[in-house]
Amino acid sequence: MALRHDVAHLGHVELLTPTFDRSLWFFTELMGLTEIDRRGDSAFLRTWDDYEQYSLVLTASNTSGIRRTALRTSSQEALDRLAARIPDGRWLPAGDGIGPSYLCTDPDGHLIQLYWETTWFEAPPELAPSLKNQPQAYPGRGVGVRRLDHVNFLAAEVAANGAFVTDSLGGSVTEQIVLDDDSVAAQWLHFGNKSYDLVYTTDWTGNRGRLHHIAFATDTREDILRGADIFLDNDVFIETGPHKHAIQQTFFLYVYEPGGNRIELCNPLTRLVLAPDWRPITWTQAERAKGQAWGLKTIESFHTHGTPPV
Repeated sequence: MALRHDVAHLGHVELLTPTFDRSLWFFTELMGLTEIDRRGDSAFLRTWDDYEQYSLVLTASNTSGIRRTALRTSSQEALDRLAARIPDGRWLPAGDGIGPSYLCTDPDGHLIQLYWETTWFEAPPELAPSLKNQPQAYPGRGVGVRRLDHVNFLAAEVAANGAFVTDSLGGSVTEQIVLDDDSVAAQWLHFGNKSYDLVYTTDWTGNRGRLHHIAFATDTREDILRGADIFLDNDVFIETGPHKHAIQQTFFLYVYEPGGNRIELCNPLTRLVLAPDWRPITWTQAERAKGQAWGLKTIESFHTHGTPPV
């Protein structure tokens, strides 16, 4: 079994969009990310408090969805150990700000890229912060999201994917939904002290390899409220929120970026899982049917919309 903390944290994701220019405008002008590089059909974007060179790779495509999710390991030895436990993957040479990486898939077919060597961001003069313990100056535009927070995958079989994360990657389950027939409908998994880094929820269409959403953390709840006004003024579709989740207690807002991918603004910064022997919280079907902790009822599209579209 992989060792606990072999994976340090979520590093970055590559998101596909059929409307590249509009999606780039959404992430830079409305979300407040900074473009640091452009290569071919891809733009490399970063939030202001992620220490690595980039947080999001936005790639032009004929469809939407997620191409890959990159996880940084805790050491070279951890990377080698993980690669040995996942024999179906393949090594990739160094590139795009990271060293040699190991590319594999979860049981549902989502691409997972594991790496250790990375390029720390060094701010140019125009982005230099006043505080030396902050990677970049606050951008002062749009929502100004602080960091990439988590990825929520859709999956045909949640339990199999959760087992891959726990057994092969060394993660652990913090919360889950178990239905009356004992099937697992959703699992929230983490690698460090954050309450979750990866989430798997059942894809009601029965398809594999799709995305539910990627999430960016804000400094405060007020940032999310301001974000709702920004999206309203710029004709960005607000799917649901702001509300508070019962599961993980996250304050949230969900929107669709112009390419069709669901994006979450979340504020989970105050909730950490410090117990090394944490016991997973299980929510029953009846408890989950109650919906959010407070706010409006969960809308139908939250269970049916995913990317790429079916």
